Amino acid sequence: MQQARRIYVTEFDRVRLEDLLAAAEAFGEAAWQELEPLAAELDRAEVVSSREVPADVVTMNSRVRLRDLASEREMTYALVFPRDANVEAGAISILAPIGTALLGYARGDVVEWRVPSGLRRLRIEEVVYQPEAAGDFHL
Repeated sequence: MQQARRIYVTEFDRVRLEDLLAAAEAFGEAAWQELEPLAAELDRAEVVSSREVPADVVTMNSRVRLRDLASEREMTYALVFPRDANVEAGAISILAPIGTALLGYARGDVVEWRVPSGLRRLRIEEVVYQPEAAGDFHL
């Protein structure tokens, strides 16, 4: 795995994601085990206000262009809450391994995570849309 680097999460996103984690705990140990990576990311994130988050950081509802470093294939996804997830429409859940891996990272960063076939590596080529940078932020 890659060395952990500093990631940023807005206070607004942190509160909503912690609420999501708390709700999942009610479903028992199996549900919680799948959410541990997200909890760990939130624990190590630097929490900033919506006004302070750098414009090239992936926040909730950001749209990002990614490059698969193995295939060189590019893809664009929005990082969304589970209820809005639709892979065919390019909306991936924060609870999906790729979603958890992207949260808080910035343009140029390489995110890695284990899949059954090995290690998957994607580089964030561009944050096409970030709600906070577009002025759609919460204090």
